[in-house]
Amino acid sequence: MRKLFFISAPFVFALSVLWVWYNPKVNFILFIVIPLLLIGYYDAFQTKHTILRNFPVLGHFRYMFEFIRPEIQQYFIEDDVNGRPFNKRTRTLVYTRAKKENEKIPFGTQLHTHETGYEWINHSMFPKHFSYEDLRLTFGNKDCKQPYNASIYNISAMSFGALSKNAILALNKGAKLGNFAHNTGEGSISPYHLQHNGDLIWQIGTGYFGCRNEDGSFSEELFQEQANLPNVKMIEIKLSQGAKPGHGGILPAEKNTEEIAKIRKVKPHTDILSPPYHSAFEGAEGLILFIDKLRKLSNGKPVGFKLCIGDKAEFSNVVDAMKKYDIYPDFITVDGAEGGTGAAPLEFSDYVGVPLYEGLAFVHNTLQTAGIRNHIKIIASGKIISGFDIIKAIALGADTCNSARGMMFALGCIQALRCNTGKCPTGIATQNKELMRGLIIEDKAQRVANFHKRTLEAAAEMVAAAGFDSIYAFKAKDIYRRVEYNKVMTYEEIYKKQDYYYCKEA
Repeated sequence: MRKLFFISAPFVFALSVLWVWYNPKVNFILFIVIPLLLIGYYDAFQTKHTILRNFPVLGHFRYMFEFIRPEIQQYFIEDDVNGRPFNKRTRTLVYTRAKKENEKIPFGTQLHTHETGYEWINHSMFPKHFSYEDLRLTFGNKDCKQPYNASIYNISAMSFGALSKNAILALNKGAKLGNFAHNTGEGSISPYHLQHNGDLIWQIGTGYFGCRNEDGSFSEELFQEQANLPNVKMIEIKLSQGAKPGHGGILPAEKNTEEIAKIRKVKPHTDILSPPYHSAFEGAEGLILFIDKLRKLSNGKPVGFKLCIGDKAEFSNVVDAMKKYDIYPDFITVDGAEGGTGAAPLEFSDYVGVPLYEGLAFVHNTLQTAGIRNHIKIIASGKIISGFDIIKAIALGADTCNSARGMMFALGCIQALRCNTGKCPTGIATQNKELMRGLIIEDKAQRVANFHKRTLEAAAEMVAAAGFDSIYAFKAKDIYRRVEYNKVMTYEEIYKKQDYYYCKEA
């Protein structure tokens, strides 16, 4: 093809000139042919791209189609139930609930009820009435002086920086409208988290953004100043997140603007890589004593930690430390390996960490066996979108649930898979002002509140249909999964308690 280009290029140019010579009205042809020939010659002699060197001009179509491949896949190839990470059916559910449109489906389920993986609950012959307004829970154990009454469904951790200011403003205003909580993510508390006065869960990561000294170490003074803001209802120490457990957070240079750098107290326009470990404490006992310190510095606000389960013996060591000092976190957020992120190495997203249900069952059963479950609330985080997702998590031991990507869909996310580029077309995961201006805060805030309300209404309807008076009546035995064509198991059988044990000597 390269040789053919060199042979044909002079003839194409000559023919174009002759055509224009005899018919001046088509002189625009030269404005097409000449640039293409110049591109072709450049392609043929450049040394970085084999495809372009071997296939001048034509090779660019390969890169063009590769660029729009996600859109082609999403709009023309995938069906309603096979998309990834979220299928069209799930995305549409969020969109319709957020817009208060008709979310009912016609003609029956599209799921294959006899395929492996199909799940369901059993209904009661005698349903009951249950209101979504009852789906709230109070956080705070014996050492907490400022308990927080939270919704059972809240906004999961997403930082300003990873998200645009318009996205943060819309999420926080939506949280205020719907009376639920907004986790700040590890990127610190920005002015946009405070503008609409929504309830905040302040996440402290390994970078200690918002409470760090110049050398990156933890600052008690800055923490105390931020933690005692009235908007901050709880504090969450991030040990790891499901999408990249054991790996620090990543803020690409494209998103690290002057404003974000000032809030985080870092150098602008550089990649910000949070360490994979905390420098303020070390080991299980260090974590528990750090929790105690933060609780005192925040004047008794609920303090907990977030992790994706990995080495189970390490978690048992943390339980040992809790019992040794009689100090317990007010909550533990369990993130699943299927959790989302704006940017992560493929190896970590795909192959590191325990998925949510296994991790959730392990934490719940370990705390129960250790006799300390009553001190600690459990928050489940990882692809929790529908009312059924909430019920499944609670049946395995969760007290409340968080959602990040569900709330992003409510904002208008189209799963373009460009979060890591800073070029999100919906203005959510970007700092490009031209892109974020399309995200209208008032409209999207109401959609976030709508999605939250209608999802809890759906969960409440399922509670009533099952004949229960409380969502916490759902237990692992009430969730069924087809594991083979003619074999069904309950979650209790799948996530057996004897597989998750607590032993001080282990």
